[in-house]
Amino acid sequence: MAKEVFIPKLGQTMEQATLVRWLVEDGAKVEQGQEILEVETDKAMFTVEAAASGSLHLGPYKPGDVVPVLTVVALIGKPEDRFGPAGPQGGAEPVAIAPAEAEARTPGIAAVGGGQVQQRDKVFASPRARKLAQAKGVEFAQVIPSGFGGERVVERDIMAYLIQLPKATPLAQRVAADVGVDLRTLTGTGPSGKITKEDVTRAHAPVTPPAAVSLPEVEVLDRVPLKGVRAIIAERMAASVHTTARVTLLMEVDATELVYMRERIKARVEREWGFAPGYNDLLAKIVASALRQFPYMNARLTPVAIERLAHINLGMAVDTERGLLVPVVHDADQKSLRQFGQEFREMVDRARHERSLPDDLTGGTFTLTNLGMYDVRAFTPVINLPEAAILGVGNIAPQPVARDDQVVIRKIMYLSLVFDHRLVDGAPAGRFLQHIKNLVEEPYLLSLG
Repeated sequence: MAKEVFIPKLGQTMEQATLVRWLVEDGAKVEQGQEILEVETDKAMFTVEAAASGSLHLGPYKPGDVVPVLTVVALIGKPEDRFGPAGPQGGAEPVAIAPAEAEARTPGIAAVGGGQVQQRDKVFASPRARKLAQAKGVEFAQVIPSGFGGERVVERDIMAYLIQLPKATPLAQRVAADVGVDLRTLTGTGPSGKITKEDVTRAHAPVTPPAAVSLPEVEVLDRVPLKGVRAIIAERMAASVHTTARVTLLMEVDATELVYMRERIKARVEREWGFAPGYNDLLAKIVASALRQFPYMNARLTPVAIERLAHINLGMAVDTERGLLVPVVHDADQKSLRQFGQEFREMVDRARHERSLPDDLTGGTFTLTNLGMYDVRAFTPVINLPEAAILGVGNIAPQPVARDDQVVIRKIMYLSLVFDHRLVDGAPAGRFLQHIKNLVEEPYLLSLG
């Protein structure tokens, strides 16, 4: 029996993936454990390995297709086998279809190509599939069948279709059904990018064509397609700007003692730990401690409530060749400086080598972003939805300041706290930032572990 190759679910929030490229040609012989397919989620890239040794028979999916997790995309079997339609988790082992049998199949079978489904004269569906489809308002014509060799819609096919649908509020779903708007064509502006009633009505309203914009004739050097991570960044940053009530607090901080502490720790533990703790590590521990003391900053907004979160999962913005990624150190306040530094470096290494696991990049409750290494003094970062705030860190530079009626040189840095005024008011946010300032200026007050 042939073995199936499917898109694995590598994280709790992973629902679909984009096929980037096949690493092996159709019909080629592969060994168990060999990397055969490269796929991309909204944040991570990873490879799929062969589940057995044998001849690889590719399914109808091509690079660029977006498929739900657990979708069977290829089979590994004998050289004479052919790929047969198989659904996610469709049994212990899918049946490989021999050439003669494939040619004898009658018209009307669903043929998948680029995510499209051909018209079928008659649709067969299991009772559970019909019940779920009726409850969710799903039309069978839009569903790719996988039961009985691709001729019958089963419950898992409906679930796979629902996974691909964009998230929308119940009211938005009802309005879209009433006015005939396809939710898949919309970009949500609600919390976490969810489609709202306003998004639907705006899409349904007649649009007056804008006046043509006259662009000067200039030579275009190149065009970078807006896709993958870049497209996700564009979509989520725009959603953040349009949905949050952003306020920025800028605070000057004397980091002289933090610099001295970092140098002392570095000299003492670098050889034992295998790395030199950096300012990001120290600041992360300070921020995590502050979030524990000011839990209203470790929160998110839902349509009906402000939720204060039990765990402090600190996102650390990292620049990679694929774009901005934010590895998340879970329970950052519970980790020692050494544990935090090791875990953070492992995730950064995976991110920069395009091997991040989906769980590396999800579940954040607060984000820290540092542009100090580029001599940036201060900036206004964009809140990473659905979080309540983000802290921007500028560079540390010597600067003359007044101390005890004398001018002295101190190491000065600027912190920029951007918060969502819908969740937090100015004074509480100011107290939170002031607490961080105090810990930076007197870091010996913090137990680093």
